[in-house]
Amino acid sequence: MTIILVDVFTPYLKPVKAKLSAVAAPFYWVTSIPSRISEWGQVNIVTRDQLVEENRALKEQLLIHQRKLQGMAAVVTENVRLRELMNSAEMVAEQVLVAEMIGVSSDPLVHKVVINKGSRDNVYVGQPLLDAHGLMGQVVEVGPISSQVLLITDSTHALPVEVNRNGVRAIVEGTGDLYRLELRHVSNTVDIKEGDLLVSSGLGQRFPRGYPVGRVLEVIHDPGRPFASIRVEPMAQLNRSRHVLLVFRDTTTPQSTTTAELTDEP
Repeated sequence: MTIILVDVFTPYLKPVKAKLSAVAAPFYWVTSIPSRISEWGQVNIVTRDQLVEENRALKEQLLIHQRKLQGMAAVVTENVRLRELMNSAEMVAEQVLVAEMIGVSSDPLVHKVVINKGSRDNVYVGQPLLDAHGLMGQVVEVGPISSQVLLITDSTHALPVEVNRNGVRAIVEGTGDLYRLELRHVSNTVDIKEGDLLVSSGLGQRFPRGYPVGRVLEVIHDPGRPFASIRVEPMAQLNRSRHVLLVFRDTTTPQSTTTAELTDEP
């Protein structure tokens, strides 16, 4: 009791306590060994299944967030150019479903892929598909557990787009080349330059508006022809992307645990 009172009301024992704390430190370290071992085991000792599942979940989250960021360039540009209309525009809530590509058409003239989602997941014909970089195509055939998707580079596919820089509208068509699209029937006087970003215009109510489609590679003006020849490089990695997103619009709601609802913010 005397030592306690002296310690509380006087500073005489502070040097002794400082020396004793140095002596007691190893004992604290020894008593914390079990908890250290437990924490080390939780961090370093995991099963392969746990690592695979965590990796899959992280990839899906990254894909969803990258998809949300795609529309930002178009939104910012439109917000500057059409601010008064943006104030009255109705924001459309969209839901997405993560899917995996499981097959590719063996016909080199047909650009189709197969994904592992079907009617059981509420996939529907005409549903847009995109990866982390841009629009890829649309669903053309739906089965119970899988669906076929027609890519935007197929020679039978066309997509309404607009130039992100100035809002000029056009139609981009597939060429049968996985690395090239074309803008056709564009007048020589239209303001389109190399490097312009083309985004989906939303016309036709098939593809969502404001998602990257391609970037202009070359603009050729021939005085002897009424239209310019414009080559476009697809933004989506059509030959590399494995995990993709199906976009649901209106009242269609996917029933899957991998579905994440995202609302684009201006």
